[in-house]
Formats: sequence, C-alpha cells, structure tokens
Amino acid sequence: MYININNLSFAYGSKAIISNLSLTINKGDYLVIRGKNGAGKSTFIKCLLGFNPVKSGMILYDEVDVIDFTEWTRFGYVSQSFDDFNYEFPLTVGELLSISSLKNTLESERLKFLEKMGIFEIINQNINSLSGGQLQRVFIVRAMLNKPDVLILDEPTASIDKQNKEFFYSTIEDLHQEGLTIILISHNDDIEYLNYSHILTMYSDLTTSFEERGVEVKEGIL
Repeated sequence: MYININNLSFAYGSKAIISNLSLTINKGDYLVIRGKNGAGKSTFIKCLLGFNPVKSGMILYDEVDVIDFTEWTRFGYVSQSFDDFNYEFPLTVGELLSISSLKNTLESERLKFLEKMGIFEIINQNINSLSGGQLQRVFIVRAMLNKPDVLILDEPTASIDKQNKEFFYSTIEDLHQEGLTIILISHNDDIEYLNYSHILTMYSDLTTSFEERGVEVKEGIL
C-alpha cells in the first residue's frame, strides 16, 4: 500500500497538534515515529486510521482519499494499552484468536504466528493470566490474522522488559522482511534495536523532521 500525506494538519479544538505535515510511505517501508509525549505521535496514527477526521486530500491510500477509504482490514493496529478490552471474559489465547479474525484463517496460520512471536506455549492460557509483554504479542498476532498490508505499533515494548526487547524487535524485522509495511512509535532509547528505513521525529512546537535512514530529506515546519 502506498500512503501519501499532503499538508496534514489536525487540532483538538483550538489546540494545534499537527501542522502541514507531508511525507510518503511506500510499500515495504519501515517507518519509526519518535518524539516526546504530547508531540502528536498517536494523534498522527489516529489520523492515518480514520479515527481523527481530516480534510479531503490530506491522506491518500493508493490514490483513494481517507474520507472515502473503506478497506480498513488492510491495516493491523496494536495500541499501547488495551483499556477497552474486557479481561474478565474467560477466554484462552487460542479462543481469542479464533474469534478475532475478520478473514478466514486456518488453525495452522494462528499457530504459525504464535510461534513466530515466541508465545506458542501460552495458547491454552487464560488472557487474564498473561504478562503485559505476552498480551502485547498476542494482540500483534491478532492484528496479523487479517493479513494486513500495514502493521501499526504504538510503543509496542512499553510492557516488555529489556531482556525481551531485542527478540521482539527481531520478530518485527522478520515481518518487515516478508514485505509488510511497518509503522512503529518508539522511544528514542529503542532506536538501537530497529532496522528502520525512515524516521519521523515530531516536536511539541509542531516542527518535524523526516529522514531516510542516515539521510535527512526534510526538516522544520512543513
């Protein structure tokens, strides 16, 4: 999927969060988004996913305007927290995955993704018993079951200890090498683990910089 962002601006009421941001995300890119809290990282992602309404022409998916776009299963999204998930419902990991896919997936495919994420052994565990890191990986598997073109991760290692970060990011890199476009919000101290192709840095004063890995191509108020 080709994503073209043209002079994207967004505000909550009178408070501007994003100002005239322009960039292109090509199929197979690995885009890292970084910046301090409040710089607009999650707001940008919500614009991409259609949660935040934007004006016509600001975001295009394969030349289709975001206001007309309907193929949202082409995106896999894993948020930073799962506050809207009902943990009291007695589901095992396997049961959760079997009812979560909007597309037909085989049991073998679910098992393959669990193994890839290093959590094959928890398939029969209750969701309530999982650690934060295990739960995060389960939700990544759930996102992958719809076979998305783009996987969006909002600070995916927030609940993962340092020992497991390298394995986790290695797994994400494997997905990227298979052709998946990755958009990942990350803390600066995680950059060393990431084999990204582009990086977008967002600042609280509405300035941004967008770089190809090691080559700056745009900076300032866009």
